[in-house]
Amino acid sequence: MRKLTLSTAETITSAALEKAADLKLKPLTVAVLDAGGHTVLLKRQDGSSIMRPQIATGKAVGALAVGTGTRWLNANAESRPHFVNALNGVSGGAIVPVPGGVLIRDEDGETLGAVGITGDTSDNDEACAVAGIEAAELVADCG
Repeated sequence: MRKLTLSTAETITSAALEKAADLKLKPLTVAVLDAGGHTVLLKRQDGSSIMRPQIATGKAVGALAVGTGTRWLNANAESRPHFVNALNGVSGGAIVPVPGGVLIRDEDGETLGAVGITGDTSDNDEACAVAGIEAAELVADCG
């Protein structure tokens, strides 16, 4: 199994922000966490609002918590709000259940970590996360 290195996290973050520039998005914040939920890299663009690091991290934590991207969590927040509320409760409020949290998997399907991005629409945040993960030649799992 590959390990999520700082170099890989830098590739993911740079490619995600390049995608954001191509799409002319609002300022983004990108959090890359390892499989244990530890921050490997956090990057906040100029002009990004003050809670964006916590939101980006919360999206990545949410993906790691359920083993799939936060698009799945968002759907469950609508169909099973009691489940997502309970999950957020047991996590100490650490989970942000909206798209933009994407698992990073290796070619064998093993989870290496997660990316959380925030700052624009959730769909755009997710698209940038996927672009970053794919630039690192890894597999993105959006849920």
